[in-house]
Amino acid sequence: MTDSLFIFLIAMLFGLAVLCFVFALGRLKQQVPDENRAYLDALPPILRMAWPLVRFFEHHVGRFLPQAALQKTSKQLQLTGVSFLMGAEQFFALRFLCMVIAFGFTWFCLGALEKSSPMSLFVALLVGFYYPTIWLSDVRKKRVVQVQKTLPTYLDYITMAVEAGLNMTGAINQAMEKGPPGPLKHEFYLVVRDLRAGVPRADALRRMEARMQMSEITSFVGTTIQAEKMGARLGTALRAQAEQRRSERFQRAEKQAMEAPVKLIFPLLVFIFPLTFLILGFPIAMKFLASGIM
Repeated sequence: MTDSLFIFLIAMLFGLAVLCFVFALGRLKQQVPDENRAYLDALPPILRMAWPLVRFFEHHVGRFLPQAALQKTSKQLQLTGVSFLMGAEQFFALRFLCMVIAFGFTWFCLGALEKSSPMSLFVALLVGFYYPTIWLSDVRKKRVVQVQKTLPTYLDYITMAVEAGLNMTGAINQAMEKGPPGPLKHEFYLVVRDLRAGVPRADALRRMEARMQMSEITSFVGTTIQAEKMGARLGTALRAQAEQRRSERFQRAEKQAMEAPVKLIFPLLVFIFPLTFLILGFPIAMKFLASGIM
């Protein structure tokens, strides 16, 4: 009788603790303010499902983050074009959420295998925390490649529009309508938006340069501003820029083609050559074994 009463009390205390925990989470969830995403990019489907948790972490944990780390993260988000999707606090919240998911998944797998590995749980925490940063670096590399690929095309469109008699703003609008989609088109859209808001053309171009921090964009912005200040022909300067960017693109392609044989050495030595020797040598080895047995 005493044991039953003790178990009943433990169950009651556990249920009460669960109810208090759920009530506390509900109250904390109510403290999270609503987010206005009217002027932000749309969330991807997977991130949209986890976004309430991201907002929860942002509101209750973001205030304790150091300002130096937030400023560094904000700069990285700006360089990758993700700053219109989430802020620095939200990115840190996403890192914490990935850390919790990685830890929970690893713990579940270890429990299913009936194993205990604190080192695996620790590695899962590190992987979950740093995976968003790795993803951000990969997005930055892809963004740079796309900009380098489409920049000569946009420069050609802008040059033709300027030589046809349009001003720089009209030329950028024409390039946006005719040019290929990508991050560069979005950056030119931001430039046009700044111009419509009353920002001087040089400042709008400098803002684009600060957002992208690429040598090609810096050269384009500097050439455009210098040509307007000196009264030089803008079409001639932009045509020279387009030819230079196109030449650099061909040089990068030639460099990648020359690097391809070197990059193929490792898979050839590790995968292709051993498999080839195995396929060729297996029948010969079987014949030797058969002849030895006979």
